[in-house]
Amino acid sequence: MNNTNQKIKILLLATACDLTNIIYTRLSKEFNISKVIIEQNSSKKTILIRRIKKLGILNVIGQVLFLILIAKPQRFFSSKRKIEILENAGLSEQEIPTSEINYVISVNDLATIQLIQKENPDLIIVNGTRIISSEVINSTKARFINIHAGITPLYRGVHGAYWAMAMGDKENCGVTIHYIDKGIDTGGILAQGIITSSKKDNFNTYPYLQFSTGANLFAEVIQKFNDGVLYEKQAPKGLSKLWYHPTLWQYLFYRITKGTK
Repeated sequence: MNNTNQKIKILLLATACDLTNIIYTRLSKEFNISKVIIEQNSSKKTILIRRIKKLGILNVIGQVLFLILIAKPQRFFSSKRKIEILENAGLSEQEIPTSEINYVISVNDLATIQLIQKENPDLIIVNGTRIISSEVINSTKARFINIHAGITPLYRGVHGAYWAMAMGDKENCGVTIHYIDKGIDTGGILAQGIITSSKKDNFNTYPYLQFSTGANLFAEVIQKFNDGVLYEKQAPKGLSKLWYHPTLWQYLFYRITKGTK
């Protein structure tokens, strides 16, 4: 690493995905990310059971159909656009060195607490994990800061850019850096950025636009934390709402009526 900022010690707590790689490669250029903790993804069966209990079987069937019939084919045809977005932003999805990673079954396991306490970081940055328990948050003096692909509190949950587009709310289509608390994307807002999409963009490329903006915002937030001048921002006005994966029929409705891809 070629870190220029060694004052604070940072731990990255995340899931294994290319968006996590983007965050790591961007931030490790400037800051001391001393360790990475990666939690395993839940099994598909566990995810389905959890969603059915929360949303009902018809909604989950619709989500599965959307993933199979729309999202997966769209991901294949969007690969060039994804590369273009990252190149334009000067970002890379290069994999995190395995020597930097500790794997845990869940972010809320005792093993996670032990690793955090052993590392004793000043700041814990988070991407894509399960909801972090109070036990984990209270196990360290470090603050937890999350990158969220949506403008909170209006677009909490998942796919914040897609839902903002579907709602015709382009002025709130973006990314948020916020403190983690007991709620779902309800922590104090530290920075927010709005993205600009093109006709080439869709459900699969919005997150790369968000993380292209968000990675730089994250660096600015960490620098302010490093300098001791970090403060919370005022939340945008509007209804706080938790959003989920779209169903096939929701996607088709907004595709036809709003042109949202």
